[in-house]
Amino acid sequence: MKNILYLFSFFALVLTTSCTKDFEDINTNPNAPNAVQPSLLLRQVIYDFGEQMSYEGFVAGDLLSQHRTALDFNLFDRHALKSPQLGGNPWPVFYTNLRDNEIILNQSRSINTFAVYEGPALILKAYMAAGLTDLFGDVPYSEAFNGIEGTATPTYDSQESIYMDDNGILDNLDKGIIAIENYSQSISLEGDILFNGDLEAWVKFANALKIKALLRISDKIDVSSQLQAIATEGNYISSNSENAIFNFTNTDPNSFRLAQLRIGDFNNFVLSETMENILIDLDDSRINTFFKPFANAAASEFNGLINGIDASSTSIALSDYSLASSAFREDTSVLDANFITSWEVHFALAEAAQKGLTTGNAQDLYETGVTQAFEYWQTEMPINYLTGNAAFNATNTTPLEQIITQKWIANIINGYEGWVEYRRTGFPEFNAISASLNNNLIPVRMPYPAEEEALNAENYQEASSATNSNSINVPVWWDEN
Repeated sequence: MKNILYLFSFFALVLTTSCTKDFEDINTNPNAPNAVQPSLLLRQVIYDFGEQMSYEGFVAGDLLSQHRTALDFNLFDRHALKSPQLGGNPWPVFYTNLRDNEIILNQSRSINTFAVYEGPALILKAYMAAGLTDLFGDVPYSEAFNGIEGTATPTYDSQESIYMDDNGILDNLDKGIIAIENYSQSISLEGDILFNGDLEAWVKFANALKIKALLRISDKIDVSSQLQAIATEGNYISSNSENAIFNFTNTDPNSFRLAQLRIGDFNNFVLSETMENILIDLDDSRINTFFKPFANAAASEFNGLINGIDASSTSIALSDYSLASSAFREDTSVLDANFITSWEVHFALAEAAQKGLTTGNAQDLYETGVTQAFEYWQTEMPINYLTGNAAFNATNTTPLEQIITQKWIANIINGYEGWVEYRRTGFPEFNAISASLNNNLIPVRMPYPAEEEALNAENYQEASSATNSNSINVPVWWDEN
């Protein structure tokens, strides 16, 4: 019996050795690429980030921005932001795409034939990093994106350092421009669904993002000389034909996601009372572009609902409120994934001029922004729009409020931009929500998600302590008074 056991052990050892000796060769697909081509990754990063943040913009960003309100599954609309439901957790969207983008950046710096990707990868990194930190404040950054060689538990960088330090937002925008200007090879940029490989368009994109980033931190840092230099040079996105966008189609797989979800999910979101009041007061024809008249209306009338109802104790008839228009479900070919547009740039420059940060004509910039925003949303602007309640110097308002309100209107479904701008400026004036789960306070940051506490516990605890136990009422650096 003992000899049999020895013999069995011998054969087992031989079998194990034979199986493992050539395991890697046997189990490697000879037709599979060793690394993903940067052209495929670039296309994936742009599309995935744009598509997911457009969806987030509809189901979560528009709630915080009070463009829409939710009838049910609405803990988020009641500002229980730690309880995302149909949306409201953009953290993995940012980190997945920032890590994929870092692969592109590393390839561009290590393989000469991929050098053309360096500038765009740096610009995309700056763009996504700004969106991330503007929502959450201090976040893992300098140690966070190199998944192969980096740490699995990255430390949190301060928002100030993410904006201001080497390899931060502003520095990467500058380096991205330099990389493009110094690029001298003939290999073209492929996989670029924003600008079809046009490197000069990427430079304009970077300068547009610099204007936005500099204005966002302008209450903390003197940025006037930098803004003036960009405005004077004029090499930024200045017409809708230059917008950093890609179009959704009207069929799978590239239609807007709400067109693919259950009709019940789509019908959960209706016009917000805040949005209704502002559009009606301005006699703004875009209300027909964004929403449908409510079903019980005697004529083409719109009706909005106050944000944050207690769905368990409030009886709501869907037919009494205005749903999103056909552009968001039946014909999504009219929608774009919006990274930054000419109208947003003009509103930013109008604000900078109005605040004396540049020497531009604030009213002209504002009116150009309004005109372009109507054009972008394929809506005819009323002939007297800019001389009525939407006038730059209209009564009972201020030029700054007019600028931000117009930016807020046009930013519907554009991620969380309307809410971020409200946090930064206080405009437009939001309504108190119906049944707040946040002590009747408008949140001023997104909470770190639960997975951070589980997977990056030590660093999370430090960041949580700095935000009063991960409170949504502690402002980010550029918003601190």
